[in-house]
Amino acid sequence: MTEPSDAGSATTVDRPASLSRQAYSAIREGIIRGEYPQGSRLAEARIAAELEMSRVPLREAVPQLEQEGFVRTFPRRGAVVTVWDEKAVNDLFDLRLYLEVGAARFAAREVSRGGDSGPLDEALHYSQNVVHSGDAYRVAEASTWYHEAIVDLSGNDLMKQVMRSVTGRVLWLFYLTSQLDVDEAFDDHVALAEAIRSGNERVAESIAYTHIERDRIPSFTALRAAGAR
Repeated sequence: MTEPSDAGSATTVDRPASLSRQAYSAIREGIIRGEYPQGSRLAEARIAAELEMSRVPLREAVPQLEQEGFVRTFPRRGAVVTVWDEKAVNDLFDLRLYLEVGAARFAAREVSRGGDSGPLDEALHYSQNVVHSGDAYRVAEASTWYHEAIVDLSGNDLMKQVMRSVTGRVLWLFYLTSQLDVDEAFDDHVALAEAIRSGNERVAESIAYTHIERDRIPSFTALRAAGAR
């Protein structure tokens, strides 16, 4: 496993990305960083000029962006950037509790059976390197990669598929709430990795639940503060 790519997964691809993939990655990152604000329409002509490509790759990128929850499409309006509201935040937290808590348990079980925790350790090491970088996007990306690595270690292919479908939204919310305590989050990551390496399913499950749920209310506070600026 390599450092996280901007395509939403920790795995990079050696061959050059297609124009539609380049457009997808650029728009996705632009949405996360707020360059294309929530509720705004994606202006094809302007974005095509910025990316120095035709509108065709942009249009090809929209279905995946919509599938991953970054945009919604409307007749005569085109693609509009999704708005984070209370339901969207709670929906993501609820899904993460069911998905990632179970994945932490299964990851510990896999390790107890001889599974390789190396990719999880690599993700944790990367997080340690960037946690005080001052780059909120890289920190959010590193945290997302770490959570993705736990699901990968679970050995459950369906869990992996579901995680891939929401990884982008996890990264987006992590970035929007980047003012939360990064040291506290990293300490949780260390403790969770230790529990998984020990093979203790119940401890891993408990730490994962506490880690995710603790950020729910602070995330609303952080989003309100960001919106007020």
